[in-house]
Amino acid sequence: MTLIGQATAVDGAVLGGPTGSPRTAARPRTRSPWTGFALRRAATLLVSVLALVVVTFLIVQLIPGDPAISIAGPDASPERVAQIRAELGLDLPVWRQFLDYAAGLLAGDLGDSFSWGVPVSTIIANRIPYTLTLALVSMAVVLVVAIPAGLAVTVLTRGGRRRGLDLAFGAITGLFSAVPGYVTATLLVVVFAIAVPLLPPAYTAGAGWRGLVLPVVALSLGATCTLARVVRRDSAAALELDYIRTARGWRLPAPRIYLRHLLPNVITATLTLSGLLLSGMFAGAVVVEVVFAWPGLGSAVVKAIVSRDYPVIQGIVLVVGVLAMLVNLVVDVLLGTIDPRSLKGRHVDV
Repeated sequence: MTLIGQATAVDGAVLGGPTGSPRTAARPRTRSPWTGFALRRAATLLVSVLALVVVTFLIVQLIPGDPAISIAGPDASPERVAQIRAELGLDLPVWRQFLDYAAGLLAGDLGDSFSWGVPVSTIIANRIPYTLTLALVSMAVVLVVAIPAGLAVTVLTRGGRRRGLDLAFGAITGLFSAVPGYVTATLLVVVFAIAVPLLPPAYTAGAGWRGLVLPVVALSLGATCTLARVVRRDSAAALELDYIRTARGWRLPAPRIYLRHLLPNVITATLTLSGLLLSGMFAGAVVVEVVFAWPGLGSAVVKAIVSRDYPVIQGIVLVVGVLAMLVNLVVDVLLGTIDPRSLKGRHVDV
């Protein structure tokens, strides 16, 4: 008799009526774990967005220089500079500017660009497809390359075999994980666009997929190595579990052992890290977009910082931050679907 069967028999004896016949116990209603998860995540998301709004407003105050002087030009008279400051509302106290900024956000208005004179929402709408394309394609490359590579190295080096391969894998992935993205992007341009002109060094409308190759490689290389190392570590630990040893003892086919029984053990950590990497790619795309003249949010925010275009900086930082929060939310939902214990903050014990 199983433990559940034993528990049922015990419960039946305790809950049985005077004649000994079992009766149905009124089970207390249990709230779905998804309800608590949704409430916690909604509260966390609300607090995070409020903090992000405050930070995006304050961060532009730290940028040196005066936007009015940038707009009026270095030869403008003090009266003209003062007039522009009044028109932009920059002569108001900081707390008053923040209230105006928050009121605009509540109304769905990100403000107008100081430099381009168009709504910030229009600038973001025109550029965000490029950033999303770059980040999502890079993330797809990371998953397609890192998971098979980590699993393959684990299988090939199981039991201390092929020590050289294990050392080379650790050294190469550690090296490229530590190289900054702008260094990787610059080297790719020098090698594959200048020394060996195979691919365009910068974005051009007619380049098609060829213009996407170098930016994707620059953005995904470090993340691929980082994820492959995690997959390698987790899968090596999972290989020592009893049921994997039993599966090998039963001489199950290797694809069934590694893909059906081993791979699910690394999905949780892989999914969690993938969400963090994708969030980081939205921020990391800033440097890569500048190097390759990619017309996304990253290049726009750099231009806005140079020209002290406060509304554009605030709007892009806010949108990127919200995107990162949504990515983490989707990852948490997927983890909850795979392992319901994570909905209560617990994780799979490996």
